[in-house]
Amino acid sequence: MKRFLKPSDIGDLSQALKEAAEVKNNPYGHQHLGKNKTIVLIFFNSSLRTRLSTQKAATNLGMNVIVLDINKDGWQLETEFGVVMDGDKPEHIREAVPVIGQYCDIIAVRSFAKFENKEEDYSENILNQFIEFSGRPVISMESATRHPLQSFADLVTIEEHRSVARPKVVLTWAPHPKALPQAVPNSFVEWMKEADVDLTVTHPEGYELAPEFMEGVKVEYDQKKAFEGADFIYAKSWASFSEYGKVLSTDRNWTVDEEKMALTNNAKFMHCLPVRRNMIVSDGVIDSPNSIVIQEAANRVVSAQTVLKRMLESL
Repeated sequence: MKRFLKPSDIGDLSQALKEAAEVKNNPYGHQHLGKNKTIVLIFFNSSLRTRLSTQKAATNLGMNVIVLDINKDGWQLETEFGVVMDGDKPEHIREAVPVIGQYCDIIAVRSFAKFENKEEDYSENILNQFIEFSGRPVISMESATRHPLQSFADLVTIEEHRSVARPKVVLTWAPHPKALPQAVPNSFVEWMKEADVDLTVTHPEGYELAPEFMEGVKVEYDQKKAFEGADFIYAKSWASFSEYGKVLSTDRNWTVDEEKMALTNNAKFMHCLPVRRNMIVSDGVIDSPNSIVIQEAANRVVSAQTVLKRMLESL
């Protein structure tokens, strides 16, 4: 496996889930794969779970890990071509990326949407330059449009907690004071479409996700109706795609609370974290026995380690 950006990169999901379960049961069983191998984790944006879980996964596999925070540890990088570099960016990504590739066997990159230009964000300019110029396998640790390690962990978590053969999974928008990227909901929809689940997405009008992700997906604008009979509720805020990067609503009526969860089939509550309590979700819901956000976060190690194992096997 040379890259990990979306579900098709990992192939058959049932096999991937089986492999993830094996990795979880025996996390140190493949350390020979990572011996004398190095991964560089490159962060253009802040991180907690992604950094720690990916670093832990690589260490479990016996790898050397280098963490580079571009904003603190390296030169500011120019990412556009044809510009006169007379500003505050002394190094071009065209030189930096192949140099980084000389120091490692695998590269993982985290780079968020900037919300300055929709076409630029959705072109995945930074991530694609790492793929094109590094000469190494590349893992997305969240890009402008996707967060595959999170979505793979979400799928692992649903598999572990499902109580019916084909659970109803609801992705619900929730209010947030800031404009957040569409990467997590885009990726979650993409992975759930490939999984054996009944997916519904609910959000206010104006928060429709990009058409390339939503084809064939049921959208319900009535949140309470969407929650009826659900087995899993996945809450997430995102900014508008049509009015790109804008916050169109902070309506607290969309907060996930006990009253709405009572409409479900005793559903499990999920969120990628960090979460704004009593805005995204009430204390009563996230602190309830049906909240599986901590188990979900723990599975970030499992998803990252499964992907890294596949990559190491293909080196």
